[in-house]
Amino acid sequence: MKRTSRDIRTANRYGVLRHVVAASPVSRQELAAATGLSLATVANLVGELLGLGMLVEVGFEDSDGGRPRGLVAVNSSKGALIGVDVAETYIHAELFDLALTVRARADAEVRPEENDPAEVVARIAAAVSSVVQQAGVAADRVLGVGVSVPGQVDREGGVSVFAPNWDWHDVPLLRLLAEHLPHPLHLDNPLRACTVAEQWFGAARGRDDAVVVNLGTGVGAGLALGGTLHRGVSNSAGEWGHTTLVLDGRPCHCGNQGCVEGYVGAPGIMRTLRELSPDSPLLHPDDQTATIDALGRGLAEGDPVAVKVVHTTARYLGAALADLVNLLNPEVIVLSGWVAATLGEPLLAEVREAVAVRALRRPLANTEIVLCPIPSNPVSLGAATFALEGSLASVGPKNRRTSPRGRGTPG
Repeated sequence: MKRTSRDIRTANRYGVLRHVVAASPVSRQELAAATGLSLATVANLVGELLGLGMLVEVGFEDSDGGRPRGLVAVNSSKGALIGVDVAETYIHAELFDLALTVRARADAEVRPEENDPAEVVARIAAAVSSVVQQAGVAADRVLGVGVSVPGQVDREGGVSVFAPNWDWHDVPLLRLLAEHLPHPLHLDNPLRACTVAEQWFGAARGRDDAVVVNLGTGVGAGLALGGTLHRGVSNSAGEWGHTTLVLDGRPCHCGNQGCVEGYVGAPGIMRTLRELSPDSPLLHPDDQTATIDALGRGLAEGDPVAVKVVHTTARYLGAALADLVNLLNPEVIVLSGWVAATLGEPLLAEVREAVAVRALRRPLANTEIVLCPIPSNPVSLGAATFALEGSLASVGPKNRRTSPRGRGTPG
C-alpha cells in the first residue's frame, strides 16, 4: 500500500519520539543524526510533540563553543499506554507511562482448549481493566491499548484472520473488545511486537537487519530489514514456523506436515520427549508450561533425558535458523518467547553449534545469535509501541483525534 504524506509524517514523529525515549534527554541535533532527518524537519517534529505535551524542554547543554543546545525529554506523565500479550497459555497485560516504564501488570492463565473468542475477549478486557485500576489512571488518559494475538492478523480491520492453534478464522477481535473497553485499540501479532521491542530496547537496537524468533506454543520469526519492520504485503511476513522442515513429517495445526513449529514449539518439544522417554517424570501430558519448566530444571541438574531432548530440539531449530542466515544474512538473530527464556543458555549453546554445521560460512560470520536481553515481557512492550504509533497517527494538524475507536493504525 502506497504511503501518504500523512503516513510519512506519522512515521517521522514516531521515529523522533522513539529516539527521545531511548536517549532522553537529547538535543535536536542528536535527533537529526540518529534519525537521518534534516535539522529543520526534526525541529518541526519536536515542536509538534512539544505542542502535544508528549515532550518537554529540560534545559541546555554546551556545544563546543557555540550556542548551548536545548534538550528535550519525554513527558512520562502525559498519558498511559497498555500492551497485552495474548498467548495460547496465558494473557499478560502491562500499563506503561509515556517513557515506556511499567506501572502495573496483570496475568491470567489460559488452557489451550479455553479458546472461545468471547471468553478470550472477556479475559483480555479484565486484564486491561485491572492494570488501569492498579495504576489509578483515568480512562481518558489511556492513549491506546496494543493487543498481540498469535497467528495472522488484519491489523487495519482489527481481525484475527487465522490462529491455527486455536482454530480461529476471521474473528473480529477489536470489534468485540470495543464492546468492553473505552480505549483506542490496535491489533498485531507477537512476531511484530517482539521485533519492535528488540529494536527499541534490545539486541536489535542499532542493527539494520535482524530476525527475532518467537518460541512458544507457536513459532515464528519477526523481521527487521534495512532498519524497518518488515510486514509483507498482507502483514503475514515471518510465518517461518509453517515452513517445511521435514518432508511428510509431524502433522501441524495449519494443515501441513513437517512444519518447523511441530519440532521446536512447546507441543513439538513435548512430542520429542514422549518419543525419547514415554514414562519420563518430566512429561506433564496436559500442561505445556509445566513440561518446559521441568525440562529447564532437568537441564540445570544434568538430567540425561532433558539434555537429549534439548539437543534434539536444537538440531531441528539450528537447521531452520541456518536457512534464515543463508536467506536473509542478518546481523543478529534473537531467540525470544517463553520457551527460549525457560531453556536459556543450554538451548542457545546447542543452537549455535547446530547452525554452524549448516549455515554458509560467510553469512554466518556476520550473524550473532543471542537470547532476548529484555528483562520484562517483550511482546507487551512491543504491543504498547503500536498503541503509541496509533496515538500519533490519530492526531491531526490541530491536535485533533481523527481515528475511530477500535481501528488499526495506518502503515
